Amino acid sequence: MATSESSGVAERYASALFDLAREQNALDSVEADVSTLRQMIAESDDLRRLLESPIIKAEDQIRALGAVLEANGISGLVANFAKLAAKNRRLFALPGMLKVFGELMAKHRGETLAIVTSAEPLTDAQLETLRQVLSEKTGGTMKLETIVDPSLIGGLIVRLGSQMIDTSVRTRLQGLRQAMKEAA
Repeated sequence: MATSESSGVAERYASALFDLAREQNALDSVEADVSTLRQMIAESDDLRRLLESPIIKAEDQIRALGAVLEANGISGLVANFAKLAAKNRRLFALPGMLKVFGELMAKHRGETLAIVTSAEPLTDAQLETLRQVLSEKTGGTMKLETIVDPSLIGGLIVRLGSQMIDTSVRTRLQGLRQAMKEAA
């Protein structure tokens, strides 16, 4: 599937979820469930395989996804939204849909969204320091969305719009590995 096509799908679905949540005065609860689901996807290889597999029947995806969502306390609009994406064979785009929803929420609040991926959960003090530094650089209010990815080993990856700052140990090791291959 072409990137622009899946991006368009993500934007349409996320906009629909945002509009529905706003109509039902449920933006905050939907945002919390979206954040939980994004974290679950980031942390679970099995869940990502479920979302990405074109060979799993839609009914089986819906059933499995429903069980996972229920077990993690996600219900209502977000659960129905994810099941609709499965029914329409659009689960491959669910991570993008959830990301776009976060961007819509940040825009709604007049914030700039920064997605911060770290090897371990950041403390409140670290998050506040990062928020202040990014606010100074952008000149606006920052909303931080955090994702924990132990494979980074250490450091951070900060995504701010189309910019990415990667100070992770994993990326540094990959760079060293590539340099050693080229030198040999």
